[in-house]
Amino acid sequence: MNQQKLYFQNREGHQLSGRLELPANEHPHNYVLFAHCFTCNKNLSAVRNISRALTSQGFGVFRFDFTGLGESEGDFADTNFSGNVDDLVAAAAFLEKEYEAPTVLVGHSLGGAAVLFAAGKLPEVKAVATIGAPSDPEHVTHLLKSSIDEINQNGKAIVNLSGRDFTIKKQFIDDLKSKSLPSIISDFGKALLVMHSPQDLTVGIKNAEQIYHAAKHPKSFVSLDGADHLLMRKEDSNYVGQVIAGWSSRYLETSETGLLKTNHEVVASLNTEDGFTTNLKVGDHFITADEPKSVGGNNFGPNPYELVSAGLSACTAMTIQMYVKRKGWDLQNVEVHTSYSKQHASDCENCEDPKAKIDVFDREIKLTGNLDEKQINRILQIADKCPVHKTLHNAVQVKTKLI
Repeated sequence: MNQQKLYFQNREGHQLSGRLELPANEHPHNYVLFAHCFTCNKNLSAVRNISRALTSQGFGVFRFDFTGLGESEGDFADTNFSGNVDDLVAAAAFLEKEYEAPTVLVGHSLGGAAVLFAAGKLPEVKAVATIGAPSDPEHVTHLLKSSIDEINQNGKAIVNLSGRDFTIKKQFIDDLKSKSLPSIISDFGKALLVMHSPQDLTVGIKNAEQIYHAAKHPKSFVSLDGADHLLMRKEDSNYVGQVIAGWSSRYLETSETGLLKTNHEVVASLNTEDGFTTNLKVGDHFITADEPKSVGGNNFGPNPYELVSAGLSACTAMTIQMYVKRKGWDLQNVEVHTSYSKQHASDCENCEDPKAKIDVFDREIKLTGNLDEKQINRILQIADKCPVHKTLHNAVQVKTKLI
């Protein structure tokens, strides 16, 4: 993916820091605005994983730090829930001015409540997804319960949340009490997806039920069974992003008209923070390449040699089927199993020399149908004539230039 660090001003004049992630073709079909959880920031691993899953499906994702958090200016102690909603509106206005208005809002935890409030102020938004969101913003005060008396008595208190100290003022608590989420949801007017884990110990599953019942259709619920509140397992956050991408496409225009024009068929994009997890646009399709965990990858997709093997397998199967259809033979199915390795040439003079090894693709073919031995032997000959097979045997040049 292509990632850009961007800054914009909120209503108070503070400069907020954000990251815009674009798909490999750099031209998203829709933009997503992401609101992180209470006292978190845009770089939480779950936020990055969800964003990556969305960009792999052609979305652009803008995630930013709320005022006083992460890399954004301002004093967190002076912020409140209403300010978070205002920050979201400012971020959406920035996106609309510089790129396109967001059509999807995604909010995690208290950020989920914030996007529900902000959605009514953003007419271009068609779909909203919440992840582990409280049904009432005031729910967050249970995280501060040991300090509530001090906050009410002294006007503020230092509260330790997830190992970090934050100053919480009474105005923050008062602002939460003034917000009624059920009344907002009942007049929502957007498609809503509620995602929640039954095992969430921070925001109980009852909150998801209350949000869902308060909302009108179209609305959906997806259980994140086994996940924790912060979605710390990559499998959970990656799943969330994939589900949001598929669900929201039902309510969005996802036409590929206007895609970035290129003279090439494949684009690969890799950020420094992503290890080996590489986003690819292959023709009109988005896929992910990676390396196994054993060599430092995330195993989110096939490795480069597996992709080459896949090309050989697919081309072989297509070539065989095209040939037998022309002949009118009874071939119902063909399977092509391919694996890649480096092996010593059978006639190598110095097998200890690493250069003595050659690239070998082991290919096995399974044919299902009513074929005689002569037809089978001919099909195996045709397999060697597939275009990718020929390319691998030919002298190949890779011409490289800087864009």
